[in-house]
Amino acid sequence: MPLQDYRCQSRLRVRWAEIDMQRIVFNAHYLTYFDTAMTDYWRALALPYEDAMQQLGGEMYLKKATLEYHASAREGDLLTVGLRCLRVGNSSVQFDGGIFRGEQLLVSGELIYVFADPANQRPISVPPLLRELFAGFEAGESPTHIQLGAWQDLGERAARVRQAVFIDEQGIAPAIEMDGQDATALHALVMNRLSQPVATGRLVVLSPGVSRIGRMAVHRALRGGRLGRQMLDALVQAAADRGDHQVVLHAQANAQAFYERAGFAVSGPRYEEAGLPHVPMQRALVTGRP
Repeated sequence: MPLQDYRCQSRLRVRWAEIDMQRIVFNAHYLTYFDTAMTDYWRALALPYEDAMQQLGGEMYLKKATLEYHASAREGDLLTVGLRCLRVGNSSVQFDGGIFRGEQLLVSGELIYVFADPANQRPISVPPLLRELFAGFEAGESPTHIQLGAWQDLGERAARVRQAVFIDEQGIAPAIEMDGQDATALHALVMNRLSQPVATGRLVVLSPGVSRIGRMAVHRALRGGRLGRQMLDALVQAAADRGDHQVVLHAQANAQAFYERAGFAVSGPRYEEAGLPHVPMQRALVTGRP
């Protein structure tokens, strides 16, 4: 099938270390390329693999991998790996894929996984929720939905994401992370199809017509999958809908480019907060629309 028919596409560049004595990619590395694409497939489903499998009560074990080689990739080539879920049986899940250079198919592959009990690796039935998720994703459905609301409604789940990102991962003190503004803020919460919270953020009123976006956090395993942009757009739209003319934020310096792509501009010098470099940014709004 052509590349455009794969909903999940993973891009990578061939490294020098992957080249063999024939000056082409060593054949076994294509299995690694497909395995990397599987990681991106779980990310596209908004499923943190470890957390998801624990909730589903099993693990996905590779049973069979078949590759067919059509042409060779070379050092420096930019490749795209397309992957789709073709069939879900009782305990097996079949994926097919293609590795492309531009529109040229280099390698086609079939991967068959078995859903099994991790205690003994014996096959068990694929859970209905996972079946539905595969089918919905391949049919074009969104694997997530956003909730907007008050802390009293969303706080318990939002706090779990913030705890994992800010306190456990970044080492920010709990007293700093929980600053007392949650009770009056508008919160955004992204949920996956397993009802797991995977991203959160909030909107705080600073002054009439001006709000500040903050506490933007995405599950570590799902970054780069557009969840952050989905949530940011929802908060910006919420600010515009209530009549704000400006939104501001204090971005961690390593996220500056992300906010610039969303229309924010730097509004002051860098500074340090909670031991991390930050940069103030802002974006003008037109009432009723970003």
